[in-house]
Amino acid sequence: MTHTETVSATEGITLKRDFNLFSSFAFGFAFISPIVALYGIFGVALSIAGPSFWWGFLIVFGGQLLVALVFAMLVSRWPIEGSIYQWSARLGGKAFGWFAGWAYMWTLLIAMATVAIAAAGFIANVIGIENPTGVDKAWIALVVLVLGTAVNLAGRMVLKVFMIASIVAEIIGSLGLGTWLLFFHQHNSISVLFDGSAGLAPGTDYLSLSGPFLLAMVFIGFSFVGFESAGAIAEEVNEPRKNLPKAILFALIFIAVVVMYTSLALILAVPDLDAVRSGSVADPVNFTLTSQLGSQIAKPVEILFVIGFLASFLALQTSASRMIWSFARDGALPASKMLSRLSRKQRQPVGPLLITMVVGGALFLLSDVAENVYTLMLNFTSGGFFLSFLFPLVGFVVVNLRGRWRAGPFTLGKATLPLAVVALIWATFEFLNIAWPRPVYEESFLDWSIWIAVAVLSVVGTVIYLSVHKRIPVVTGLEYRMPEELLPPENLSEKEPHFS
Repeated sequence: MTHTETVSATEGITLKRDFNLFSSFAFGFAFISPIVALYGIFGVALSIAGPSFWWGFLIVFGGQLLVALVFAMLVSRWPIEGSIYQWSARLGGKAFGWFAGWAYMWTLLIAMATVAIAAAGFIANVIGIENPTGVDKAWIALVVLVLGTAVNLAGRMVLKVFMIASIVAEIIGSLGLGTWLLFFHQHNSISVLFDGSAGLAPGTDYLSLSGPFLLAMVFIGFSFVGFESAGAIAEEVNEPRKNLPKAILFALIFIAVVVMYTSLALILAVPDLDAVRSGSVADPVNFTLTSQLGSQIAKPVEILFVIGFLASFLALQTSASRMIWSFARDGALPASKMLSRLSRKQRQPVGPLLITMVVGGALFLLSDVAENVYTLMLNFTSGGFFLSFLFPLVGFVVVNLRGRWRAGPFTLGKATLPLAVVALIWATFEFLNIAWPRPVYEESFLDWSIWIAVAVLSVVGTVIYLSVHKRIPVVTGLEYRMPEELLPPENLSEKEPHFS
């Protein structure tokens, strides 16, 4: 690996620093909201592995906390828009960084589309569309996409309001309901968490490579990503070297506490665990809430779910647009000159936001035409995050082994290298666990979803990289100065030629 970095690419292009510690934390929190994470994985994990799947939360959280600590050190050193792309480029060279960003960019875009489609199902129920078809969901998702883009274009203040609304929804919808269930509607003993064999076929090895516990961890992995998104808006945060490490760690820890607490409350409140394990209950969350709290609770809960999903969508779209903009600022994409421009008043990357809308609309269309496309998208989302994480983790370990790492304000001192090695081992294990082609689907090619997506993105990415790599600037050294430090403050507005 080479150790180069692009510094000149930041010259003349600055964003408004409108986010503080709380709003950057709220952004990371909303990215994968506990409501989205829990509702998305609870039913399938419970039906696959039974109540004992809950212990997987502790394992995945422990591994992700190590990754978050590494990312906190990286963002403290390099608080640059584009996070994983920029960190990886500075650790391993521009090609290494480009493919890291390419993988992360598409992970964000695909996750954005899948969250919008999932939100469409709840919105359909709220507005009275029973049993919505795929076409219904696609049209609702398209409306979400257009309105979400409008919110993002309106400015960071509007975005912050949605992020704060998401936190309020999470507190009411997750912690509030969880506490009520735990104290007043506990149906099962805590001992159910220790019975991993319950409901399994005789002879099933619970902890084997193809066993239910590791399969449940595949889905749990989706619950604890998104904390790194605070780094994607690094140049829009005040005092980023001080605030962003805290935002990354706080977001992960708070999400973990909410998800684990609420899932425990739900497990202990499920009226009939055998029915869930047998598959006769399609939606264990709704089944539990309506059984314990009455059918009148369904509509308010679905409204809270809609808020959580919409906030997650907005955070995903924002992160994807910033990743595209960071690429374009470095000349690392076709049409970079157009995509690197900022709006004059809000300093928003309008072009990248519109690109996310176009790509999202195309993914909706594909998923509507062929259901397997949606399955491929859904399967790649979780694996894509862990694949993207591997790039900066590998680079960080190599740079530390060579003795070339110089820490920023946030550091773990002598524990840095051991922690980074364990974080890399964990991320590698979880990526392979997610990507392992288990025989799950009738169409066997869907078991290879992640590897198919990786192969397609690698081929397309190689073609694009070869067409742009010569114009991506390379500057020696591992140092970085803030964009504002490169221009006299009084001349910022006059010396930003990329404004539209």
